[in-house]
Amino acid sequence: MRDHHSPHREHGDGRDGFEKRPGRERGSRGPRVFAPGDLKLLLLALIAEQPCHGYDMIRQIESMFDGAYSPSPGVIYPTLTFLEESEMILGDAEGGKKRYSITDAGRLSLSEQAIALDGVRMRIEVSKRSLRGHDRPAEIHEAVHNLRHALQMHHGRWSPEEILRVRDLLNNTAKAIVDGPAVPPVQENAE
Repeated sequence: MRDHHSPHREHGDGRDGFEKRPGRERGSRGPRVFAPGDLKLLLLALIAEQPCHGYDMIRQIESMFDGAYSPSPGVIYPTLTFLEESEMILGDAEGGKKRYSITDAGRLSLSEQAIALDGVRMRIEVSKRSLRGHDRPAEIHEAVHNLRHALQMHHGRWSPEEILRVRDLLNNTAKAIVDGPAVPPVQENAE
């Protein structure tokens, strides 16, 4: 058994192709999608186009990446809080959900960073191609979207038993995908 607290731990144990990923260290979360400051600028630009809720921005960014990447609420909402505290945006709570709009200071900052915003959009295109790697069929993409949505809707109801149940479901599903079909496909003889 590996020591998860060791700074020099191995990546994966080789038995099933999956690594147990403790904590939230950078190496276990995949490639960085945004350079420092990119997300702040992108959110500011999205809000300038149309006032919206944080969840709407998550969906817009996911759409920009053709579904290959979806930012987590744990990344989006702290960034929105920073922009709000910097007086770049205003958050108006309606029905318990904040709807964000840009301020004059935000518009000024956005106009001063127009070239940087172009760079963010170019990096998104490059990242999108890199993240897609192997295109997934539309049905698989939709199923992954449904899984993300189900996990987000489950927010706040994580008992210890439920955590174990969902963890096992996800790990078993991932292993079954890697293992492939139970019956190998029949290959035609080329004579």
